[in-house]
Amino acid sequence: MTQEPAPLPPDDPTRELVVADPDAPGATHIALAGDTYTMLVTGAQTAGRYCLIDMHVPAGGGPPLHRHDFEEMFTVLDGEIEFVFRGTTTTAHAGTTVNIPANAPHHFRNRSAAPARMLCMCTPAGQDEYFERCGDKVGSRTAPPPRLGRDDLDERRRRALDLAPRYATEMLPDDGM
Repeated sequence: MTQEPAPLPPDDPTRELVVADPDAPGATHIALAGDTYTMLVTGAQTAGRYCLIDMHVPAGGGPPLHRHDFEEMFTVLDGEIEFVFRGTTTTAHAGTTVNIPANAPHHFRNRSAAPARMLCMCTPAGQDEYFERCGDKVGSRTAPPPRLGRDDLDERRRRALDLAPRYATEMLPDDGM
């Protein structure tokens, strides 16, 4: 016996249309792991359903090996990015979309000599908040990270490790990439 689908809930008039321009004045740009991440659509704007982040990844940029309890999808807009997923390496070029299932060990690196750009959607949201709490605000989508001394770098690493469990994230031992 087939059940009738539940009716759609009513519109939520407290939610607003979001139009995001990564280069607009007032956009939030975060330097983290050698990259610059621009918060396009935040969890606060989607009632926690997802977030969308514009990622500028310079040559050699990318986060350490990690995993988290949420889905993550990347669309490469410019350049190429090398993804390591459960130990297997795949190179994604502009126009390619890569989906990382929840809880799978992964990371990415820009192995080319030119900057790369990606969109990253996380569902549910939370990664946007984690990045804002771990990284440093910078002035634009392509701004380099601030020059930090050893003590400041160590403090950022400690902060990321301390906050990771709150954002369902686990940093894993380096796999040599």
